[in-house]
Amino acid sequence: MIEAAKSVGIQKLLLLRYLDMQASAWPLGPAIRSCSLLRNRMLVDPSFLFKIGTEIVIDTCCATFAEVQKRGEEFWSEFELYAADMLVGVVVNVALVGMLAPYARFSGGSASQGFLGRVKHAYDSLPSSVFEAERPGYSFSIQQRIGTYFFKGILYGTVGFFCGLVGQGIANLIMTAKRSVKKSEDDVPVPPLLKTSALWGAFLGVSSNTRYQIINGLERVVEASPVAKRVPAVSLAFTVGVRFANNIYGGMQFVDWARMTGCQ
Repeated sequence: MIEAAKSVGIQKLLLLRYLDMQASAWPLGPAIRSCSLLRNRMLVDPSFLFKIGTEIVIDTCCATFAEVQKRGEEFWSEFELYAADMLVGVVVNVALVGMLAPYARFSGGSASQGFLGRVKHAYDSLPSSVFEAERPGYSFSIQQRIGTYFFKGILYGTVGFFCGLVGQGIANLIMTAKRSVKKSEDDVPVPPLLKTSALWGAFLGVSSNTRYQIINGLERVVEASPVAKRVPAVSLAFTVGVRFANNIYGGMQFVDWARMTGCQ
């Protein structure tokens, strides 16, 4: 930020927001001062932490409801599968919201040279999400927005695969240890680790990426409306509602995908 202030300047709105937030009480103030990933997102979208908190709470409740509805009488016999889904779901919540959140881009300092420099420049030129609003100094073409959809799909898929690998790996260890102590006729087969991880990657890369891109676009429309500007609680209530509906649908859809692919 200092280099940007010296070279090209910083928007007054962003600077005032930074001064207000960095002076906040613990833990927000120290986090804003020490974590650029959080700082840059909070500067553009002050409701960023609210959206993450909303996502975590709603996802935990809605995923449980959806799993109970889909699994029915088999819920308790498939409890390990439910636990694995919940574990992976909680881990990826921050990634789902954070990777599509708009963030402040500060120019300044020496630019990286060579291949990595060109890659970084290409990445910085892309919007955070397909429907990110343009700001002074930042405009995005249709090609860049389309490219963002596929690029974020790759990122989502990568996060989903590795989180699935860890989450399902832990669940498989628990299932194996449980069966070594006491076997039951109600025990379901231990899910294949790599196949289930690939399912998580595909699900996040295709379904979650599409749904969360749409959610970001809808939130942008509501937040820019005259009603929400007069009454900020309107946009917060919309965020809760639209993410609630999305989590119900996504949780039920994942169980369908898991059963269609034979993972569960």
